[in-house]
Amino acid sequence: MRPLPSDGELEILRVLWARGPSTVRQVQDDLPGGHEVSYNTVGKLLQIMTVKRLVRVNAGARAHVYAPVDSQADVQRRLTRDLSERAFGGSAAQLALRALSREPCTPAELQELRRLLDRLEAER
Repeated sequence: MRPLPSDGELEILRVLWARGPSTVRQVQDDLPGGHEVSYNTVGKLLQIMTVKRLVRVNAGARAHVYAPVDSQADVQRRLTRDLSERAFGGSAAQLALRALSREPCTPAELQELRRLLDRLEAER
């Protein structure tokens, strides 16, 4: 299994999920804070992420183009599983309860949660 992304790597992945395959310059331009992070830093992070197999690179073009290896949902699942194991003894329910008690949900989110709970009950 691939390692979990660091906070900085996760920011880059968010850009790649939103933009699609991108060059170092495109990633740098779309990062929160923009050019507060140097081009060289973004490039180095993308190199590290390539080694960690978080992104893949197409070096065939004039500029290297990077794309995420995993979907946003897959990475979120891995991060959630890790947090659940480390902070909640593996209890997804405790993680969900803590998250839901922190901020109010929108009506659409509540409806989605009800559908999920109904489906889970039906599966049991």
